[in-house]
Amino acid sequence: MSEPAANTLLGRFSALPAAGPLLARLGEAEGVYLVGGAVRDLLLGDEPLDLDLVIVGEPESVSALLGTPDRVHDRFETRTISLDGFSYDLARSRRETYAHPGALPTVEPAGIEEDLGRRDFTANALALGLSGSSRGGLLEAPRGREDVAARRLRVLHDESFIDDPTRLLRLARYAGRLGFAVEERTRALADRAVASAALTTVSGPRVGTELRLLAEQGDPIEGFRRLHELGIDSAIAPGFGIGDPSRAELARRALALLPGDGEPADLVLAVASLDVAPGALPGLLDRLAFPAARRERIVAAATRADELRGRLGAARQASQIAAAVGSGPVELVALAGALGAETPARRWLDELRHVRLEIDGNDLLAAGLEPGPALGAALAAARAAKLDGRASGRDAELAEALRAAGARG
Repeated sequence: MSEPAANTLLGRFSALPAAGPLLARLGEAEGVYLVGGAVRDLLLGDEPLDLDLVIVGEPESVSALLGTPDRVHDRFETRTISLDGFSYDLARSRRETYAHPGALPTVEPAGIEEDLGRRDFTANALALGLSGSSRGGLLEAPRGREDVAARRLRVLHDESFIDDPTRLLRLARYAGRLGFAVEERTRALADRAVASAALTTVSGPRVGTELRLLAEQGDPIEGFRRLHELGIDSAIAPGFGIGDPSRAELARRALALLPGDGEPADLVLAVASLDVAPGALPGLLDRLAFPAARRERIVAAATRADELRGRLGAARQASQIAAAVGSGPVELVALAGALGAETPARRWLDELRHVRLEIDGNDLLAAGLEPGPALGAALAAARAAKLDGRASGRDAELAEALRAAGARG
């Protein structure tokens, strides 16, 4: 990759839809830089997804030009601002120190060069001036542009993974998403940090945040492969990970079955959790601060998919498929299908789960049934009949429901 001229890089940025509202408001404000992955992506010829800005000096004056922040984080002097439907993260340039390994950093104001020096990898330690006297200037930590050109991940100093062990997960995430190689010394430092149990010095929620980001990226399976290659997955929990090629292929088959209203990240995390002791999985996800709904989806898919595979394989009628699935989430059904029950799983996901009755409990009450559990059983019988083609239309559904209620009575 040839090194683009600075004005060419600024031109690439200016062409982004999100750049116009920002540059118009900044005018000639001094000390405003686009930093990190956005500059890296511009150097690679890609369109950045996230726009992070660093302000040298007091951020309030620049923030005032842009408008009222949506969110402010006082500890790190960061804020998020929206303009014309686009979002920007602003932070004051700073240096960081760590009271102990794994601690959140203590921050204090510093120049842009020190700000670049606190970052995770050289490929992210880049800054493009957006306005004022620094407009179009490109700053970098040592070897920053060189490592972007070589598609290489290198830490800025030897204690990087010890100071902040979440960088281990970021290493796997960037390597997987960008296809970057891990520089030899950086790999050795990562191995040392994993061997010394560095991740245990970090709070569960911080590890969970990084793990969710990895699972939510474009190709999470490649990210999990890098996680395994670096030995980080088993450091999160025994049995956790997607290291075996057959397990990666299982994840890809499951994702291919997952419908658009499913959660791909949770399905991939469920595959990664298949070898975690079932009794330990809920506690692990709690420790990693997964929201309850996500935790329940992952646990259901990871612990029940093989059993559901067997039940779906034995199902011969549509109503039997529905009974096998019950109220299970689509992630569970997709994984069961990938494990060997593809035809019934696909039929459920694509067709059967969308079948709805034309009658409801009020119709049964109007027909003389008493309130109680019998109503639900009667509706379930009517739905089974509809699924199997034995009841078509409202009158037939009602007759099936009343017949089932009479049989129960």
